[in-house]
Amino acid sequence: MAIETIHKAGALKQTNKSHKHGKHSSKRALDRIAKGKTSVKSVTKKAKKELGREDRRRQANQIRKNKRQEAISLKRALGGATTAPFLTCVLPLHANVDANSALAIIEGCDEDATVQKLPNGIRYMNVPRFRQRFSFICTHTGHGRELEILDLLKVCDSTILLISATEAEDVIDKAGAKILNMALCQGLPTPMVCLMDLESIAPKKRFQVKANVQKAIVTVLPDEKVMSLDTKTDGLNLLRRVGGQKRKILHNKANRPHLFGENVEYVSEMSEDNVGTLKVTGFLRGIPLSVNQLIHIPGLGDFQMSEIYALDDPYKIRKNDEEMSSGESRLLAKAVAHKQTSLQRENIPDEMDAEQTWPTEEEIEASKNENKKKLIKRIPKGMSDYQAAWIPDIEEVSENDSDDNEDDDDDDEEEEEESYMSCESDTESRVEEDAEDEEEYDEVSISDGPVSAEKYDKQMDMEEDKRTLAKIQAAKDDEVFPDEIDTPANIPARERFRKYRGLESFRTSPWDVKENLPLDYAKVYQFKSFDRTKRRIIKEAQEVEDGVMPGWFIQIYVKNVPQDLWNNYVSVGNGTRLVIYGLLPHEHQMSVMNVCLKRTPNSSIPIKSKERLIVQCGYRRFIVNPIFSQHTNGDKHKYERFFRPGMTVVATFFAPIQFPPAPVICFRENPDTSLAMVASGSIVNCSPDRVVLKRAVISGHPFKIHRKSAVIRYMFFNPEDIEYFKPCKLRSKLGRLGHIKESLGTHGHMKCIFDTQLKSHDTVLLYLYKRVFPKWTYEDCIVSSPDTNDAGATASTSSLKEDEVMQE
Repeated sequence: MAIETIHKAGALKQTNKSHKHGKHSSKRALDRIAKGKTSVKSVTKKAKKELGREDRRRQANQIRKNKRQEAISLKRALGGATTAPFLTCVLPLHANVDANSALAIIEGCDEDATVQKLPNGIRYMNVPRFRQRFSFICTHTGHGRELEILDLLKVCDSTILLISATEAEDVIDKAGAKILNMALCQGLPTPMVCLMDLESIAPKKRFQVKANVQKAIVTVLPDEKVMSLDTKTDGLNLLRRVGGQKRKILHNKANRPHLFGENVEYVSEMSEDNVGTLKVTGFLRGIPLSVNQLIHIPGLGDFQMSEIYALDDPYKIRKNDEEMSSGESRLLAKAVAHKQTSLQRENIPDEMDAEQTWPTEEEIEASKNENKKKLIKRIPKGMSDYQAAWIPDIEEVSENDSDDNEDDDDDDEEEEEESYMSCESDTESRVEEDAEDEEEYDEVSISDGPVSAEKYDKQMDMEEDKRTLAKIQAAKDDEVFPDEIDTPANIPARERFRKYRGLESFRTSPWDVKENLPLDYAKVYQFKSFDRTKRRIIKEAQEVEDGVMPGWFIQIYVKNVPQDLWNNYVSVGNGTRLVIYGLLPHEHQMSVMNVCLKRTPNSSIPIKSKERLIVQCGYRRFIVNPIFSQHTNGDKHKYERFFRPGMTVVATFFAPIQFPPAPVICFRENPDTSLAMVASGSIVNCSPDRVVLKRAVISGHPFKIHRKSAVIRYMFFNPEDIEYFKPCKLRSKLGRLGHIKESLGTHGHMKCIFDTQLKSHDTVLLYLYKRVFPKWTYEDCIVSSPDTNDAGATASTSSLKEDEVMQE
């Protein structure tokens, strides 16, 4: 009989780990818990259908077809029989290139083409072979024509850049490089590079010459291929490329209606205001134009429209000579008074629209001190105070304390000016050397004989050289010792820096954006969300129901144009070529504009903050005194005293609202009233909530160093200042952190605690901050009368002296 044995596990039995399912319920467990119930959200939610292979292929084909159709519609929006012709600017990049000869080749390339020349230099060309229309504007580079060319390039669809094969070593001269640099910063319309005079080169050398030219052009326009323009075939290929190439979209121009006026007529009205109506005729481009919106004319300003008429297109492609234009015009739109946009720029603040609270004791005491008067009476001897009260006052003497109205900005400027004067005294011996360096920027005739020293000194402005040298030295000092200010010994530091405050962390410490705003901020307009408003306005502007459609040949009646302003505009030479821009909603209202700027490579002189600059922002050109700050992502931005070469900063100033993207070019006025391009960039936003903090750094030096503490001197000179700045954090140039513990003695020595031991060569710093605001110095660059006073004439006429514009 077999005996049954039972196995029992021993103490060393292996125990495996249980499966870890991620501490979440499985689908089977969830179904068991739900017990057949279904969520309402899962029932009502529309299930996303997964497309199959064939459906995905059809969807991709449809997307590709829509994109192609959109590209074709954009290409057909110009040059057709019912659309505006291609507006092309012919721009020579060398003085030896003749633009008229290039136009002669283009006009004679097709025998069936018809050409019409207008008195203002515009040429219209209809090519039946391509079923397209072209219009050409001929310009000439030279001294003083830069601003005129920039204004023309703003409205052109394409640009023909002419270079000469005979100038292979110097493909682009100085004037051509200057205007090309400006045009690239502004936004160059679709470019085409054409090489002329290649037939005059020996056949064996033509390939090498063209290769050298291509190599020189690639450095400026890397994607462009050089074309030849010497024969009729070359002209026909150029026309085919102008009409069929892919357009470069300039959003600043594409998002607004614009018109190049080929015919301008001014009709004076017999009224006391001495105003008239300006009639401008041309093709409308961009987006639809409403008669109730405002328009901007560079050099004249913002105006309202009264009527818009449709004219018969005189340049249409006609099948026979019997089809002639009737010359009749029909009214398209007439302005409605209550729908028309107002010309009011500034917000009118209500002085009583503020929180009416009971003043504090400090405010009452301050008002008493401001209005305090000293009474002087003459009374007989022995008269009591009660009797003297009945005698009238004879004289009142004001005892206003001028120190209460002192501005710390002026103090900083005075200190900087003192540093400039000290730099002048140290650098007088180097002025003559810099004057010799400046000689290369002046056009001086070279003769065999020696140059007269007296004659040379009369041509040079030595005072301007001294100021420039002092500014360069001050910028270098600010770069080496950024924001460091010596503690004044004659006044307490708590009074000198009473508007400053310390921050625990520049990045994370809060700062109220609505605190202590100046009165100018009550005159500006602000959006709750600038980006969302920009997208909404640009979208609505393209869907105007009662607007005039782009491509129509129209005549605009601009009302209330001052006659004196128009006469001065014509006298400058701008009356034959005029450009009109339609303003989007809110673009005539003032706000605080923030612009990102970068210095141009050939500009080397530092620009001081609040210095006078001429800014071309999109379609506007104006004069401002901007303040500069660092281009960072935080909610606070450090103020920059100087805009040095190679830097990228954000300039803040008061200007009319303009929705980005929009290119920005900055010019600075030279002592000889010429202009030099110093920076370029684009608009960041239009918002007064940008906090720009000016930093003041007070330095001290270790006197006695212990393990965790040190005695610091030369930062303050009395115990009261030490007690006042005791809550502020201390930092050293080598990265030590600390704080003030107590004052030692009566001469400004203080005991400070640090996280680690100080080095003997270290410097202790105290950072203080205050918010700075731009000044309201906005001035439009419009043509003013030469009979006005010098102060007003300098602000407006000097910026429009186009015959004196130059670039460093």
